[in-house]
Amino acid sequence: MIVVADTSPLNYLIQIDSDPLLPRLYESIVIPSAVMGELADARAPLAVRQWLAHVPPWLEVKLLSAPPEPALAYLGPGEREAIQLCEE
Repeated sequence: MIVVADTSPLNYLIQIDSDPLLPRLYESIVIPSAVMGELADARAPLAVRQWLAHVPPWLEVKLLSAPPEPALAYLGPGEREAIQLCEE
């Protein structure tokens, strides 16, 4: 099974050192570029920013093939792109 993740699940799994569970449960974990940007934000927890220094090979970052969907403008960038990536 392929999973498209938003920022929050990765953020919290990294903080409790449980991110290694993801590749055991899922074939592939994909995030949109906005989620990667949110994880790398200066306001992100230090543990998350340090984790990004050695991104595991099971995490794949994908760019959207279409511009942002206006109907999802009420959501944050990571949520919006994750939904749109799922639809693609």
